[in-house]
Amino acid sequence: MVVCGDDGLAHRLAAELRGVYREQVVLVVPPSRLAPSQPMAGRARAASAALFGRMVTAVNRGTGGSDDTLVPDERVMEAAEPTEAVLADAGVDRAAALALVYDDDETNIRAALTARRLNPRLRLVLRLYNRRLGQHIEELLDQAAELAGGTPVGRSGHGGADIATTVLSDADTTAPALVATALVGTSKVVDAEGLLLRAVERRPPRPGEVADPGLCTLALLSATSNDPAGAEGSEDSGDGPQLLPDAEAVAAATGRGTVVLEQVSYSGPPLPARRAGVMPFASLFSARLRWSLAGLVAAVVALAVALIVVTDDHPLRAVYITLLDLFAINEPALGAPTGQQVLQLLSGLVGLLLLPVLLAAVLEALGTFRTASALRKPPRGLSGHVVLLGLGKIGTRVLTRLRELHIPVVCVEADPEARGMAVARRLRVPVVVGDVTQEGVLESAKIHRADALLALTSIDTTNLEAVLYARSVRPDLRAVLRLYDDDFAKAVYRTLRTAHPAALTRSRSVSHLAAPAFAGAMMGRQILGAIPVERRVLLFAAVVVDGHPQLEGRTVAEAFRPGAWRVLALDTAARGDTAGAEPPGSGLVWDLPDTYVLRAGDRVVLAATRRGLAELLGRRTRSTR
Repeated sequence: MVVCGDDGLAHRLAAELRGVYREQVVLVVPPSRLAPSQPMAGRARAASAALFGRMVTAVNRGTGGSDDTLVPDERVMEAAEPTEAVLADAGVDRAAALALVYDDDETNIRAALTARRLNPRLRLVLRLYNRRLGQHIEELLDQAAELAGGTPVGRSGHGGADIATTVLSDADTTAPALVATALVGTSKVVDAEGLLLRAVERRPPRPGEVADPGLCTLALLSATSNDPAGAEGSEDSGDGPQLLPDAEAVAAATGRGTVVLEQVSYSGPPLPARRAGVMPFASLFSARLRWSLAGLVAAVVALAVALIVVTDDHPLRAVYITLLDLFAINEPALGAPTGQQVLQLLSGLVGLLLLPVLLAAVLEALGTFRTASALRKPPRGLSGHVVLLGLGKIGTRVLTRLRELHIPVVCVEADPEARGMAVARRLRVPVVVGDVTQEGVLESAKIHRADALLALTSIDTTNLEAVLYARSVRPDLRAVLRLYDDDFAKAVYRTLRTAHPAALTRSRSVSHLAAPAFAGAMMGRQILGAIPVERRVLLFAAVVVDGHPQLEGRTVAEAFRPGAWRVLALDTAARGDTAGAEPPGSGLVWDLPDTYVLRAGDRVVLAATRRGLAELLGRRTRSTR
């Protein structure tokens, strides 16, 4: 694997490939004297790094260094740019995959075109911020690979050579983990075909209790009978974790905790139901105007009844005459009875009162339609919502994902022209425009009644200040803050955890959250993600059954190999089958019977160990686990 980059994501991605997938990595980074400084959003971020520098150093010294520390057997190259000579020296012509994660889109595209020419069978992973351009680049590079190699390019596990190009962005890859952290407080999440899944550790059930197995049991945690501390997963535990156990092993494992798979869902107050694109009648006019219209209608009805009594006319004719008098288009009632003349004068008077009311109704309706696309304010009784700070690149993607899960959100943004403002208007999400560091802004977002706070601005000190202030308002608030540097995020998390032990606080760096998705793409598009289980790792993959004798023609029970792989779900959307009990918005069927026979063309989602997945996909593995 070759990784080329100029910021923390490159180092984090290399560490992910080594630690999780046990791959050999060649890391290409700029020389130390030419390496560009990490992007800072103003002087505030630099100040925050200096402020917490000593704390980070102390934390790293106590924990054995950063996760990004290079191992001795890793090859590191220094080059200012990924030129053809540099890529050739890095062994791109012999590599299985290349990741280009420079902060500049043009640099990544230029290097990808060069690498595709050097090795048409190379799997490419690009970091691009322009999503539309990324789609065109994917098609272009895949077409070039097909023409040069003569083999169809496999996409998402649907057969063909697994040499496809994958374009990712920080915003798309970090959004699921940030959403899951805000909802359930964990980043052990896998995005399976748009469905968020999480791994949950559960303590051993008490006598007489029946543990909820969730979607399935992924692992048995380390035995705690010989552990004086009684903590699952500690280094002094008895047996290690048992991955992908069968039903007999789960039933026999008394006193051991489990890791089960669950779907991430929202259990807070539901959003008010409304039809898309249809504005309710009550929102067009104010309450005072509606009462005025009701009073005028009652006056017209009373005049029509009085005219019936005076003239003994038919009711329809009486209503018709009243309306003519009301709009002053009837002839004067000269020579008519006195009562009819009085009613005509009263009808004219009511007509004069009707004109300003009708004009006010028209103006109010026009104003309502004009402001329908404007930013909404948080409702008075809103509670149990998520407060989202920052509508930049990452905040916008997180907002979209939260609304896809039908979660109420209130956004706070200082820049009225931020890129996420248009998305907030389209989704009709309340937005508070103002600097979050100013007094009263978080209060306007109803922070005192919120369930979670997501601080995702591009300035680290702003996110930290917002979380600290929110802690003073709501000590039990679930808070997630985005920080650029991974070490800085660890130091902030540990300090906040020490200061607020009863509160749930998570600090996340973009490179830390994005690296697993980039690493999974380098392993192949069939890799959906990885979840750590103590000192082991479980991989999730989407695999087409055709061509795998361990799966094709076998039942789900026969295809299950304990400790190696397990079929979790069937993708009915891949074969156009809409039958089944799949979750809304997903084509995955999770309650597959053990007697279901896997057929050629079926696409399944499975969990596997590193060794098991390597055996199933025909890859070599360097891991002994």
